[in-house]
Amino acid sequence: MHDQLNDIGMRGCTIFECFGAGQQVTQVTYAGEGLGADPERDRQRFAVFAVLRAVHEMRWLLAEAPRLPPAGAEESRAWQRRLAELAQAAPETVLSTDLAAIRSAVGELLRTASRGARSRRGADLAGADLLGADLRARDLRDADLRGALLVAADLRGSDLTNADLLGADLRDADLRAADASRALFLTQPQVNATRGDGATRLPSALDRPVGWT
Repeated sequence: MHDQLNDIGMRGCTIFECFGAGQQVTQVTYAGEGLGADPERDRQRFAVFAVLRAVHEMRWLLAEAPRLPPAGAEESRAWQRRLAELAQAAPETVLSTDLAAIRSAVGELLRTASRGARSRRGADLAGADLLGADLRARDLRDADLRGALLVAADLRGSDLTNADLLGADLRDADLRAADASRALFLTQPQVNATRGDGATRLPSALDRPVGWT
């Protein structure tokens, strides 16, 4: 029913992505066990999923980093190995993980990768409140939009080449005819939350949302 979610008023479901953590938890961590037999174990399972979803998202983002020019490529591979091991760990190990520390270290590595990839000094809009802003005339190439609030922003026709979109809130942002094919750290959930059309260009690793015109 995924192609009908927008039509039946369940748009929020279209912007959720577990990056494979759901399958990892149900099929590997808990080896196909069903829910309901042990409420305490069920609560543990959902807690493990919350951690592994973040872990899997970081693995996905790090997989983009080696294609960028920073000198931290080896460090990126080391973190990918460490996170892959954590994804396979026992529930108790997963739940004892200092996720905040890992996020901080990986976030800084991705920031370094972003700086290395952006060949010129673009606009510094990290964390900016751009709610509903008309950005069509703004040069966003090489821009730092990390964590920016871009809800309902007008990005029609924008060139987002090398724009860092890590953590940017793109809900209802208008990407019609925009070129995001070389945007940095753009994820599927972000894309699913936007509005686009047949002229919108996306990175090859991402799928075009069913609900786009």
